[in-house]
Amino acid sequence: MVLTRFHRVAVCDDDGMDVIDLLERPLYGMSQTDRILLLPAGTTRRWVDGYRRGDAVYPPVIRPTSTGDETVTWGEFVETRLLAGFRARGVPMVRLRPAIERLREHFGTRYPLAHAKPFIAGRELVLAVQEDVGLDRQLCLVVVRTGQRMLNLSGPAEAFFRSTEFTDGEDGVARLIRPLPDVADVVIDPLRGFGEPVVRNVPTEVIAEQVRAGDPPEMVADLYELSPTQVNAAIRYELSRRTADSAA
Repeated sequence: MVLTRFHRVAVCDDDGMDVIDLLERPLYGMSQTDRILLLPAGTTRRWVDGYRRGDAVYPPVIRPTSTGDETVTWGEFVETRLLAGFRARGVPMVRLRPAIERLREHFGTRYPLAHAKPFIAGRELVLAVQEDVGLDRQLCLVVVRTGQRMLNLSGPAEAFFRSTEFTDGEDGVARLIRPLPDVADVVIDPLRGFGEPVVRNVPTEVIAEQVRAGDPPEMVADLYELSPTQVNAAIRYELSRRTADSAA
C-alpha cells in the first residue's frame, strides 16, 4: 500500500471545467469491468446493481439501491476489485451488503471500501460492524488471530490493501490498483488510458497485440520506450485475462 496525493480530478464538459471526486468518476461498462478484473461475465452487474432470478429480486452489494445505470464509477470499480478477492471462498457476496450499508453510515461516504481508513485506523469499527451484522467469517475484512490482541486484515483484504495506492491523508482514497499483485508494472489508474490496464501509459492490450502479431518483444519495448521486463509484464497480464475468458 502506498499513499500519494490527489483526491479530486478536473473534468471538462460542455459548461467548462468541473471538479469531481475521483471516486465518482464514471469510467467503465459492466462487461468491461468483468474483463479487466478477470471475473466471469455478469458478475459485476450482480454485485454493483443487483439482479432478478425468476420472481426473486436480489439487491446490489455495492450500490445502496439498484439504479439500472450501466456505467461503473471508479469507486464502484475499486469495491468490485475488493469483492473479487473473496469470490474463491464460495460465500454469496450479497451477505456483505448489511456490513457495507453500516460502513457507509459510520464513515459517511458512498464508497467506504475504496478508502484507506477501514484498513488502517478504522479496523476496530469494521470489526464491530462485522459482529453486529453477523457477517460470515469467510467474508470478514478484519480478523483477530488466536492468542493475539492485534486486529489483522483477512487474506483477501490484505491482498487488496497491498495492491492499492491511496491518496494522502487518514481518509485517503484509492487512486491506483495493481490487478495482479505479483506483476507490479501493470496498473489500473483512472487518470491514464481511460482506466484500462497500462504499463506506464501504454495499454497492456496494445503491447500484447503487437507481440501476438509477430513483433519481437525487444522491438515493442523500443517502440514504446519500455524495458523488456515491462513488456513481459503486459503479456503476463493479458495471458491471465485470456485464460480467465476461456474458463468463463
